[in-house]
Amino acid sequence: MTENTINTNTGSSNDVTNDTGTGINATLQVDIAIIGAGPGGYATALRAAQLGKSVILIERDETLGGTCLNRGCIPSKALITASRTMDTIHQAHEVGIDATINSVDFGTLLAYKNRMVDTMTSGLAGLLAHRGVTVLRGDAAITDAPGRIIQVTPSEPETQVRRFVRAGVGEDIGQSVNVQAANIVLATGSRPKTLPQHDFSGALIDSTHALSLIRVPASAVIIGSGAIAVEFASLWNAGGCAVTLLIRKDRVLSAWNRRTGLTLTRELKRRGINIVTHSAVTSVDVGVNLGATVHYTQEGHDGESTAFGEVAMAAIGREPNTQAAWLEGSHIELTDAGFVHTDELGRTGVPGIWAAGDITEGDALANRAFEQGIVIAESIAGLNPKPVNDDTVARVVFSSPEAASVGCTLNQASSRDDLANVEETVFPMMSNARMLMSGSSGSMSLISGEHATEPGRRVVLGAHIVAPNASDLIAEAEQLVGNRVPLSDAARLIHPHPTFSETFGEALLKADGRPLHTR
Repeated sequence: MTENTINTNTGSSNDVTNDTGTGINATLQVDIAIIGAGPGGYATALRAAQLGKSVILIERDETLGGTCLNRGCIPSKALITASRTMDTIHQAHEVGIDATINSVDFGTLLAYKNRMVDTMTSGLAGLLAHRGVTVLRGDAAITDAPGRIIQVTPSEPETQVRRFVRAGVGEDIGQSVNVQAANIVLATGSRPKTLPQHDFSGALIDSTHALSLIRVPASAVIIGSGAIAVEFASLWNAGGCAVTLLIRKDRVLSAWNRRTGLTLTRELKRRGINIVTHSAVTSVDVGVNLGATVHYTQEGHDGESTAFGEVAMAAIGREPNTQAAWLEGSHIELTDAGFVHTDELGRTGVPGIWAAGDITEGDALANRAFEQGIVIAESIAGLNPKPVNDDTVARVVFSSPEAASVGCTLNQASSRDDLANVEETVFPMMSNARMLMSGSSGSMSLISGEHATEPGRRVVLGAHIVAPNASDLIAEAEQLVGNRVPLSDAARLIHPHPTFSETFGEALLKADGRPLHTR
């Protein structure tokens, strides 16, 4: 028997021991093996390595980062950045600037998007290598759950499992490699949900396909009312696309604070997006180069209506990647919806096996997955971390304008036994000079009240914002909600003038019973 220790010379003790050499049936032994290199997986790896654990991160795709870096957060926001430039030009006449968009070089635009993705994914690979994390490229399957053994096989035909100790420098190590770990973390992510009556094909596409389009479609039908649907509606609308948005209820973001959803719906309509409320899709007709005709019914209307688009995008949610056959034999419990059942620290019912990210119940957000990964790594290291508090996980929609939310809505807070004296404070955003100058409408609602364990200590329980830069404003609210800062103390901090952030400061003053520039 030979022993081969890999040391990346980072000054850490994160060594991966290979007990049987490389090649067929090689076995690598580590403290932690992670299946999936999205936000939940790589956050676990980075924090565990930082704590001195030996880590192997297994990913089937060519690049690290999962959906977020490759097919979601980063590429979509790169395109949204470009769309906002177009949006600004469209609105320039309102301030006396005569500007037009002559054309859009889509080749350059896609190159920009791809460059942003490459920068982020290569940076992640470099950071993992620096922390001493070994990356294996291949398909992973748990073959012995009690023994915590993973078999890794090539993710593409006629290839081998590849090992990366240094970023971008891979070596073939065989057709089958076993990894034995003291702990296994599942972070296999999620995929777009299909319509009940149709798989994705032809002009009926998902968000991944939408990001690969070489130009903005001339017309599009988007089915859905969540973050992905709203973001693409804003993006394509800014690029000159005639967008029809089919939603089931009376507003977009229907699971959010009602005022937030209604305000954003109104603003999207004002910008030219055709929103069909209370609709239900019955079928979609697609054909090669024929576009898509979406058939739907609508409350209050007889019969069936249709909407045509060069493409139709279904954005009705995502479902967890937990269909692998090996999961059925692992004794890992799944919910009826296919999510991995865990406790508050991420532990499954099988000792030594954990789960993070989109395969667990809760909001499918990268920032939530980051914190889950950190909690798992610190739990394994014996640091006794606090569980993830979903009340402090902010949600952001990068539409035009943006929407952001953290904590409870009024209805949620009022229904909880652990909260008391709940109130909602609505701040008139258009009283703010910078909001007025932006040419955009907006809304802000603060939810305040008392935790039952701290009577008399009034705090911010939630914040719900629609504004051009809501994604930045929500960070302050997240800190107040998470740290339970007394409302009276938070309202004492006067924000710089004139800024968008003043809206939040003024809302805090109003919630504290001492409004300044509003009644």
